[in-house]
Amino acid sequence: MPKASILIPVLALGVSLPVAAAYAQAADSSDTPGIAAANGPFPGDLNVIADQWECVQSLDTPGYFKSLNGAEVADSTRSQTYPCATFLGSMDGNNTVYGWRSEGDYQGVLFMNNRRPGELYLTGGNNPPPQGVVPPGPFVAKVDATTGSEIWRTYLENGNVSGNWVGAANLNILPDGNIPVAFGNTLVKLDGDTGLILQHLSIPRAAPAEGSNYKHMTIAPDGTLIIKNQTRATPCDIQGTLAAFQCPGGVAASPGSTVHAVDPETFEILASVDLPENTVTPHTITQRDGQILIYAPGVKTFFRLVWDPEAKTLTRDDRWSTDAYLAEGQTSGDAPGILGDWVVVQVNGLPTTKAASAIVAIHQDDSTRIVRHFPFGTDLPTGQSWAPPKAAVDVENSMVFSADQNMMKIGGINFDQATGEMTTAWEIDGATTALQALYGPADQRVLGTARAAPGTTLQDLNQTSNPPYKQQAIWLDAKTGALLAASDFVEPMNFNTLLSPGFGGRFYYMVDTGFYVFQPMPTRN
Repeated sequence: MPKASILIPVLALGVSLPVAAAYAQAADSSDTPGIAAANGPFPGDLNVIADQWECVQSLDTPGYFKSLNGAEVADSTRSQTYPCATFLGSMDGNNTVYGWRSEGDYQGVLFMNNRRPGELYLTGGNNPPPQGVVPPGPFVAKVDATTGSEIWRTYLENGNVSGNWVGAANLNILPDGNIPVAFGNTLVKLDGDTGLILQHLSIPRAAPAEGSNYKHMTIAPDGTLIIKNQTRATPCDIQGTLAAFQCPGGVAASPGSTVHAVDPETFEILASVDLPENTVTPHTITQRDGQILIYAPGVKTFFRLVWDPEAKTLTRDDRWSTDAYLAEGQTSGDAPGILGDWVVVQVNGLPTTKAASAIVAIHQDDSTRIVRHFPFGTDLPTGQSWAPPKAAVDVENSMVFSADQNMMKIGGINFDQATGEMTTAWEIDGATTALQALYGPADQRVLGTARAAPGTTLQDLNQTSNPPYKQQAIWLDAKTGALLAASDFVEPMNFNTLLSPGFGGRFYYMVDTGFYVFQPMPTRN
């Protein structure tokens, strides 16, 4: 059908701007046919679970439990690629997305991980309001993968009692099935079977305690936990992860981050590095030429660190670290990805009215080799750019995926692994803070994300606490951007999370008070 033109009143800018809406149909908040059609919970396709489990056992996942998604975003390189996840819908026909609203109340769900089939874990309490009484959390819960009913819940913090800054916490599963969680200035290990706290570490930092949140943890290939804090300017009483730039003085006034290497068995801090800038977003770890390299974009400088597990040293690589990765007016990069010889990063991770978002590729052997691509052009039709979702990378198909919430665009990019040159393969209209995730084999790769309902305004999008708009999960052909399936419009997905894959062809969509389970299937006549 032809594209419709919708007037979007952008109150912050005092103007109204036309934004194309390439949606198959307008949203009706009372219309949830996929949820009505399911009429209850569903276990997924039992026929594919054994194949999925066999597939994940063949993956190379050092440091993580071998599962469909034992890591926060797929692996230590944060690729967001899940080759063993199954899209059960048709790639060239009509699909119906069945849905089920989880039992139980799980405020601020941010990440969901599978362990064995049927075992589902989530981290919640991650999305407090900026001011006032906050929900207790973060917490980790084990829930029934079909119904969402709670099996156990372990609270790790209550900001009303502690007075601490409550931000996001990630979720990873160790090879032994236990769960390390970093939050605030604390690291704990939970028993994956019972939820009991097995170990605890108070984490030192260079920043003031009230301005530090060890939100970021990624596991190195040798099993070492690499943890890093984001910081906020102090004094400040704003809660939530976005306090990193919402506190008085903004991100420019925030202190530098600290990175620790921690033994996963003993919780001993093996080595540490203080960085001169706040690295607001998570780091990525890869191996190259016999070295374990850690990439962490700061608000001005893109840092590289080297972890040596034999010498137990963690060092900042000043020969590579670069302050040239941002163009004028652009803001901090999101968590980077690794694509062959290149480290790839989405920039404008913080809001800006000065420059369009871009994908930036930096060569791992020479940080002066920088290639920059603007997938949605250099103009700002809405007057704003904000691209908090990190770029997903598809190594096998040489593609990168970008989303800019405030430019209201989602796109796929072809990437030349020899030169770093990029060309936009496709783009669609859609506003989202959701991470892009890739599912299935390389020759049938599906991109999963979310998009706001037509008519959603920038003012709506920028309301990060109890946003007033509706959103739907979508599945796209990763190579072409063609829409394969779309869920009912429901509450918006929580900030900077993903459409998490589950066993049996199910997908988990996380909202402020719980989650939905979705399953695309070919439409029956």
